[in-house]
Amino acid sequence: MLTPKRLKYRKQQRGRRKGYDYCGATVAFGEYGLKAMGDCWMTSRQIEAARVALTRHVKRGGKIWIRVFPDKPVSKKPLETRQGKGKGPVEFYGAIVRPGRILFEIEGVDIVTAREAMNLAAQKLPIKTKFVERDVSHT
Repeated sequence: MLTPKRLKYRKQQRGRRKGYDYCGATVAFGEYGLKAMGDCWMTSRQIEAARVALTRHVKRGGKIWIRVFPDKPVSKKPLETRQGKGKGPVEFYGAIVRPGRILFEIEGVDIVTAREAMNLAAQKLPIKTKFVERDVSHT
């Protein structure tokens, strides 16, 4: 699973997820992409499950790019623990996903296979997504 090699600080504050993603909002590497329509913290397990679904469907027949990386540590206190005593241990690493972000890209397969593969990957993710194609007018 994806985790950062090193972090400057072991624990982070939550921050806010408001707004849209303008960086990483266009299909840059492949021909087709999977675009996020909502916001969430996507865990490394969810990203890995979607990646496995993609690669199994295309049967090593295309190139896949993962455009999100879980670099935010999310901590959680144990159940039935009283308040105080500091922040809990790091539970998982998550990627902050805002609407408009391209999550996965694929090339080297036809549009029908790409659409089916992206649909399978989208079922593993916690947000609504949309299948998009590369805009050839701006390249």
